[in-house]
Amino acid sequence: MEKLNIICVDDQREVLSAVLQDLEPLCFWLNIEDCESASEALELMDELDANGEYVALVISDHVMPEKTGVELLTEISADARFTYTKKVLLTGQATHSDTINAINSAGINRYFEKPWGTRELVECVRTLVTEFIFDKGLDYTEWQSNLDQSVVLNRLR
Repeated sequence: MEKLNIICVDDQREVLSAVLQDLEPLCFWLNIEDCESASEALELMDELDANGEYVALVISDHVMPEKTGVELLTEISADARFTYTKKVLLTGQATHSDTINAINSAGINRYFEKPWGTRELVECVRTLVTEFIFDKGLDYTEWQSNLDQSVVLNRLR
Protein backbone atom coordinates (compact mmCIF):
# COMPACT_ATOMS: atom_id res chain seq x y z
CA MET A 1 0.00 0.00 0.00
CA GLU A 2 1.30 3.45 -0.94
CA LYS A 3 1.78 5.78 2.01
CA LEU A 4 0.01 9.13 1.71
CA ASN A 5 1.13 11.94 3.99
CA ILE A 6 -0.39 15.25 4.99
CA ILE A 7 1.86 17.81 6.62
CA CYS A 8 0.35 20.52 8.84
CA VAL A 9 2.61 23.51 9.57
CA ASP A 10 2.01 26.17 12.22
CA ASP A 11 4.35 27.76 14.74
CA GLN A 12 1.59 27.74 17.37
CA ARG A 13 1.26 24.33 19.03
CA GLU A 14 -2.38 24.92 20.05
CA VAL A 15 -3.37 25.60 16.42
CA LEU A 16 -1.53 22.48 15.25
CA SER A 17 -3.32 20.45 17.91
CA ALA A 18 -6.69 21.79 16.75
CA VAL A 19 -5.94 20.93 13.10
CA LEU A 20 -4.77 17.42 14.06
CA GLN A 21 -7.89 16.89 16.16
CA ASP A 22 -10.12 18.02 13.29
CA LEU A 23 -8.36 15.69 10.84
CA GLU A 24 -8.49 12.71 13.23
CA PRO A 25 -11.29 10.98 11.24
CA LEU A 26 -8.85 10.67 8.30
CA CYS A 27 -6.00 9.09 10.30
CA PHE A 28 -7.01 5.52 9.49
CA TRP A 29 -6.05 5.96 5.82
CA LEU A 30 -3.77 9.00 5.82
CA ASN A 31 -0.58 9.67 7.76
CA ILE A 32 -0.83 13.16 9.27
CA GLU A 33 2.39 14.86 10.39
CA ASP A 34 2.82 18.19 12.15
CA CYS A 35 5.68 20.69 11.98
CA GLU A 36 6.24 23.94 13.83
CA SER A 37 8.27 25.70 11.12
CA ALA A 38 8.77 25.83 7.37
CA SER A 39 12.29 24.42 7.68
CA GLU A 40 11.03 21.47 9.74
CA ALA A 41 8.35 20.81 7.09
CA LEU A 42 10.89 20.92 4.24
CA GLU A 43 13.20 18.51 6.10
CA LEU A 44 10.30 16.12 6.68
CA MET A 45 9.31 16.32 3.01
CA ASP A 46 12.88 15.45 1.99
CA GLU A 47 12.83 12.48 4.38
CA LEU A 48 9.44 11.21 3.20
CA ASP A 49 10.45 11.56 -0.45
CA ALA A 50 13.75 9.72 0.21
CA ASN A 51 11.70 6.87 1.74
CA GLY A 52 9.46 6.66 -1.33
CA GLU A 53 6.46 8.11 0.45
CA TYR A 54 4.08 10.67 -1.03
CA VAL A 55 3.35 14.14 0.32
CA ALA A 56 -0.23 14.51 -0.85
CA LEU A 57 -1.02 17.78 0.93
CA VAL A 58 0.62 20.57 2.92
CA ILE A 59 -1.57 22.74 5.13
CA SER A 60 0.35 25.81 6.30
CA ASP A 61 -0.21 28.84 8.45
CA HIS A 62 0.95 32.07 6.84
CA VAL A 63 2.53 34.16 9.61
CA MET A 64 5.52 32.21 10.94
CA PRO A 65 9.10 33.10 11.87
CA GLU A 66 11.85 32.52 9.27
CA LYS A 67 9.55 31.80 6.29
CA THR A 68 5.92 32.68 5.77
CA GLY A 69 3.42 30.08 4.67
CA VAL A 70 3.32 31.66 1.21
CA GLU A 71 7.12 31.39 0.95
CA LEU A 72 6.98 27.75 2.07
CA LEU A 73 4.21 26.83 -0.35
CA THR A 74 5.98 28.70 -3.18
CA GLU A 75 9.17 26.74 -2.50
CA ILE A 76 7.19 23.48 -2.54
CA SER A 77 5.59 24.47 -5.86
CA ALA A 78 9.03 25.05 -7.39
CA ASP A 79 10.30 21.58 -6.35
CA ALA A 80 9.75 19.05 -9.16
CA ARG A 81 9.46 16.21 -6.62
CA PHE A 82 6.27 17.78 -5.29
CA THR A 83 4.59 18.83 -8.54
CA TYR A 84 1.32 17.15 -7.57
CA THR A 85 1.37 18.02 -3.86
CA LYS A 86 -1.74 20.01 -2.95
CA LYS A 87 -1.41 23.17 -0.87
CA VAL A 88 -3.72 24.89 1.62
CA LEU A 89 -3.08 28.22 3.35
CA LEU A 90 -4.74 28.34 6.77
CA THR A 91 -4.41 31.70 8.47
CA GLY A 92 -6.07 34.55 10.26
CA GLN A 93 -3.51 37.21 9.43
CA ALA A 94 -2.82 37.13 5.71
CA THR A 95 -3.52 40.35 3.85
CA HIS A 96 -5.43 40.48 0.59
CA SER A 97 -2.13 40.81 -1.31
CA ASP A 98 -0.67 37.82 0.62
CA THR A 99 -3.64 35.74 -0.47
CA ILE A 100 -3.31 36.80 -4.12
CA ASN A 101 0.43 36.09 -3.98
CA ALA A 102 -0.27 32.65 -2.52
CA ILE A 103 -2.63 31.83 -5.34
CA ASN A 104 -0.34 33.18 -8.05
CA SER A 105 3.13 32.09 -6.92
CA ALA A 106 2.47 29.23 -4.53
CA GLY A 107 -0.34 27.68 -6.53
CA ILE A 108 -2.45 27.09 -3.45
CA ASN A 109 -5.53 24.96 -3.93
CA ARG A 110 -7.50 26.37 -1.02
CA TYR A 111 -7.45 29.20 1.51
CA PHE A 112 -9.06 29.01 4.96
CA GLU A 113 -9.37 31.82 7.46
CA LYS A 114 -9.05 31.07 11.17
CA PRO A 115 -11.24 29.91 12.74
CA TRP A 116 -12.06 27.32 10.10
CA GLY A 117 -14.99 24.92 9.98
CA THR A 118 -14.03 21.36 10.88
CA ARG A 119 -16.37 19.69 8.38
CA GLU A 120 -15.27 22.03 5.60
CA LEU A 121 -11.58 21.36 6.32
CA VAL A 122 -12.06 17.57 6.39
CA GLU A 123 -14.04 17.64 3.13
CA CYS A 124 -11.38 19.84 1.52
CA VAL A 125 -8.60 17.44 2.58
CA ARG A 126 -10.55 14.44 1.26
CA THR A 127 -11.12 16.20 -2.08
CA LEU A 128 -7.52 17.38 -2.48
CA VAL A 129 -6.05 13.98 -1.55
CA THR A 130 -8.40 12.35 -4.08
CA GLU A 131 -7.19 14.80 -6.73
CA PHE A 132 -3.57 14.08 -5.75
CA ILE A 133 -4.09 10.32 -6.19
CA PHE A 134 -5.52 10.79 -9.68
CA ASP A 135 -3.02 13.50 -10.70
CA LYS A 136 -0.14 11.26 -9.59
CA GLY A 137 -1.62 8.27 -11.41
CA LEU A 138 -1.80 6.08 -8.31
CA ASP A 139 -4.08 3.05 -8.07
CA TYR A 140 -7.01 4.56 -6.21
CA THR A 141 -8.81 1.27 -5.51
CA GLU A 142 -7.16 0.68 -2.13
CA TRP A 143 -8.60 3.98 -0.87
CA GLN A 144 -11.83 3.89 -2.90
CA SER A 145 -14.27 4.08 0.02
CA ASN A 146 -12.42 7.03 1.60
CA LEU A 147 -12.17 9.24 -1.47
CA ASP A 148 -14.34 12.13 -2.61
CA GLN A 149 -16.69 10.17 -4.86
CA SER A 150 -17.62 13.16 -7.01
CA VAL A 151 -13.95 13.63 -7.92
CA VAL A 152 -13.60 9.88 -8.62
CA LEU A 153 -16.62 9.93 -10.94
CA ASN A 154 -15.40 13.03 -12.78
CA ARG A 155 -11.92 11.58 -13.25
CA LEU A 156 -13.23 8.25 -14.53
CA ARG A 157 -15.35 9.86 -17.25
